[in-house]
Amino acid sequence: MNHAQLTALGRALRLLGEHGEALTADTPDARLHEMKGDLRRALDLLDESVTGTAPATRCPEHPHGPVDEGAQDLCLLCETRRRAARRSEVNGSYPSYARPAEPTATAPSRYGVREDRPQPQQRWLPELWNGREWQLCGTPRRDRREAELFLAAQRRGPHAAMAYRLVHEFTDYEVVRVWGTPVRVDIEPMGNNG
Repeated sequence: MNHAQLTALGRALRLLGEHGEALTADTPDARLHEMKGDLRRALDLLDESVTGTAPATRCPEHPHGPVDEGAQDLCLLCETRRRAARRSEVNGSYPSYARPAEPTATAPSRYGVREDRPQPQQRWLPELWNGREWQLCGTPRRDRREAELFLAAQRRGPHAAMAYRLVHEFTDYEVVRVWGTPVRVDIEPMGNNG
């Protein structure tokens, strides 16, 4: 919505508010027709301003996702996740990460603590050899092909590392593929460790 649309829509809605405040049981028909015209103009302005489709769910994470009429937020994806969590609690298939009875003093974390996060999902971690250890060199990806393409681009780059590897993360870690040969490099340039 651009500024002109925003201004016009705000003016039309304020006018409708004034009409609503002035409405009484003995409002003449001419005034009601005027209100009807103003209401149509406001709706037309609103139709021009709206660019996307209306959200299908009340879920802030998946507003246009599939709908589950039985879910509190109408989101099938979130409801499936909640059902799986309830099933795992009932069946005891996953250990429950219950909080201890007495609160522990922890610093607030923007990423949450282990108990607040769901079980890990499948991810592909691109890593590079920095001369001493493997380190993450890019954003973890959900798609293996995309992660391999990212590493291929890194290897062709001007500041390529001597080795790269792709690690599969899913509850546990598994090294899937290694490019290059990692060689341990001394910190001192001439081998002086003393």
